[in-house]
Amino acid sequence: MEAICRKTSRASLLQLLFFLLSVIQLFNPTKSSTDDPSEIISRFQQYLRINTAQPYPNYSQSTQFLLSQAQTLGLQSETIEFVKSKPLVLLKWAGKSPNLPSILLNSHTDVVPAEHHKWDHPPFEAHLDQDGNVFARGSQDMKCVGLQYLEAIRGLKESGFKPDRTVYLSFVPDEEIGGHDGAERFAESDKFDSMNVGIVLDEGLASPNENYRVFYAERCPWWLVIKATGAPGHGSKLYDNSAMENLLKSIESIRRFRAAQFDMVKAGLKAEGEVVSVNMVFLKAGTPSPTGFVMNLQPSEAEAGFDIRVPPITDPESLEKRLAEEWAPSSRNMTFQFKQKVSVHDKFGKLAVTATDNSNPWYSLLEEAVKKADGKVGKPEIFPASTDARYFRQRGLPAIGFSPMANTPILLHDHNEFLNQAEYLKGIKIYESIIKTYASFIGHSRDEESRAEL
Repeated sequence: MEAICRKTSRASLLQLLFFLLSVIQLFNPTKSSTDDPSEIISRFQQYLRINTAQPYPNYSQSTQFLLSQAQTLGLQSETIEFVKSKPLVLLKWAGKSPNLPSILLNSHTDVVPAEHHKWDHPPFEAHLDQDGNVFARGSQDMKCVGLQYLEAIRGLKESGFKPDRTVYLSFVPDEEIGGHDGAERFAESDKFDSMNVGIVLDEGLASPNENYRVFYAERCPWWLVIKATGAPGHGSKLYDNSAMENLLKSIESIRRFRAAQFDMVKAGLKAEGEVVSVNMVFLKAGTPSPTGFVMNLQPSEAEAGFDIRVPPITDPESLEKRLAEEWAPSSRNMTFQFKQKVSVHDKFGKLAVTATDNSNPWYSLLEEAVKKADGKVGKPEIFPASTDARYFRQRGLPAIGFSPMANTPILLHDHNEFLNQAEYLKGIKIYESIIKTYASFIGHSRDEESRAEL
């Protein structure tokens, strides 16, 4: 009997001990492995080590990686190929109110090529140095953002948060070569229509100071080729209206315009995204010979190509008039054509910009969310180049460019591209706050009300 009592006593003590341990665990929970910063950085490095550089991106491996992450997080997933061998990975976190317009978090999986011999560390090794910098192609543009989306959702799910609005994550191909087989086809698809998207987040740029940069529009690419013609002649002869003379006059006129635009940026009068940029990208002339070019013959044709970026605050008609009258006048035997010319207007005839005033709650919600996470945003800007966000703005949707990288040099497409691990981890917390705020918003923006009326 005494032995039975001792066994019962020990059993009771063990039960009490387990109870106390469970209470301690409840009030002092240990971090899961998914919260461990080293694990988070390790996943970032895994993604960066997948070589998705154009022109031969390994989309198969990046797709497998993203799908495995989605499975771990319990997200719905599907792979869509609008063009063969160019997969778009679409993930879904279903909301409690599926009738509310959804949130789309967009990122691209491809990166630009790297000149390996000009890097201090191999561009696809994702080397972590003693200062906490992760060196890799895509560390800023923009694999960081794609993984930060996922890590933010991981944190929100572990906290027990359930979104009211459905959250989609799209990992699209080919942004670095124009996005025509990726985001453009996606934005025009029946699948996209069925998602009822209300707001899109896409990429931004690193900020050298403490303020995160936010982009509400972007400059539109006009890729221009100017051609001059004239009578050929001996290399020693002086005569008017040769092809080369006419083209050089145009190049000089364009150079003066470029300098005037750049001077406004240098003087701090305008931001880079607010001026028209013009850069000559090729010059083609001369009569080829087995050893190079015929040196005593003036050619009858000459061409030059220009990458022009037009902000939506510019009058495109006046720029085209300048082009026809000054840069390529027919009176000098000149013609021009656009290899690409993107409109500053959306398909409804409105400027393709996202409002940053009270008419657009998504912008003010983003500001509030960043502030809650101890971050700061600067003045809204026009993105100086092009992103996939333009395809969503073309549909009249609000799209905000945002990459949470403060106190970071701008190194996209540069040698030794890197992102500090502390900045990467902080960015995850910023996205947790944004996604939670967006997914909990049950009001309606003016754009949503307009679409409902239609």
